[in-house]
Amino acid sequence: MKAWMGATHFLMKGLKNVQTEMSLSVLAYNLKRMVAIMGVKPLIAAIKAT
Repeated sequence: MKAWMGATHFLMKGLKNVQTEMSLSVLAYNLKRMVAIMGVKPLIAAIKAT
């Protein structure tokens, strides 16, 4: 997944740091998908509604 987003390796060292970096990558990937599916304005409205 990181390779799809332009990264070739983890920048951090240590399991906890790598887990955090991967979690942030997954979050970014999911937000990118939601923008593609819903569009920016509906996504912002949905985030504000929660």
